Amino acid sequence: MSTTDPAASPLQFPTDYPIKVVGRTSRDFRARIDAVVTQYSPSLSTDRISERASGAGNFISITYTIVAESREQVTALVGALVATEGVMMVI
Repeated sequence: MSTTDPAASPLQFPTDYPIKVVGRTSRDFRARIDAVVTQYSPSLSTDRISERASGAGNFISITYTIVAESREQVTALVGALVATEGVMMVI
């Protein structure tokens, strides 16, 4: 039997942590997602954000590489992103 704490993370904080958000392409999708991410990572700079459209242009994926300070921060951010209108997937 393992005595490891199931809540323990193998990550050492702070650490760079990429989060990819996928949704349907719309005029305000990026702004909506940017607003959520900056609530949890206010010092995020634009050079740590990348965006890619699907081949047909129907979907967009945005990757944010945040400096995660804790597991709780990442968990809260992912929860907020999942609850955001238009988000189909958070990886």
